[in-house]
Amino acid sequence: MPQITINGTPVEAPEDSYVLEAIESLGIEVPTLCHHPALTPVGVCKVCVVEVALPGKKPRVRPSCILKPKEGMDIQTHSERVQKARTRAFRKLLRYAPESEKIYHLAEKFNVHLGPVPDDCIRCQICIRACSEIVGVGALAMDDLDNVVPVAGDKCIGCGTCANLCPTGAIRMEDKDGLRTIYIRDEIIGRHALVKCEACGRLFATQKFLDRVAERTGEHPHVKESHRYCPTCAKLLSDRVKSSKKIKRM
Repeated sequence: MPQITINGTPVEAPEDSYVLEAIESLGIEVPTLCHHPALTPVGVCKVCVVEVALPGKKPRVRPSCILKPKEGMDIQTHSERVQKARTRAFRKLLRYAPESEKIYHLAEKFNVHLGPVPDDCIRCQICIRACSEIVGVGALAMDDLDNVVPVAGDKCIGCGTCANLCPTGAIRMEDKDGLRTIYIRDEIIGRHALVKCEACGRLFATQKFLDRVAERTGEHPHVKESHRYCPTCAKLLSDRVKSSKKIKRM
């Protein structure tokens, strides 16, 4: 029975077995996707790779599920070379199944960083820049995993600018039952009561948004009085004022 070494621990492994079985017998975990104990191993996914060194030969990286034990084998399950090969294997699998959460979760468990799970967000940061540069609130940021997340605290004013400018629909806005809800993916980042238009009675904006508008336009010389008109009514009333002024001049 061949004697091999796995991460410095000697172990005897039957010739008709596989190195993966010896690894698991020591309680060491390696990732597997295509392997099942009831089926003949094929080594397709290659995420179970290990570094193998035989006396007098250079170390190689091989899938442990199809690797037969040989006398004097020195196996490393988590070396730098293994990590690089494992990362390549996971990334290749993502080309076939780019939205597989299992692949992402398994990779994360074994410290393989594949980036964020596909979620329609292309990380263009338009939402972050718009919230900061146009709205002037800065309610959004990027976290360490390149995900768009709300900044700590209740900074969202429910204006919907991020949802309106998002090029892929990863951020969306829903007005329902008198509430406006802003979503990033399926996460709620803001929920606000809607205010009625003073002219038509339609629910059209949040109080925080109206307060923000008043704050930013309060010193503007052309703003004479505050109102709560929806954009449609504001335009209609503005057109009427212009028409009446033209009539008076005639």
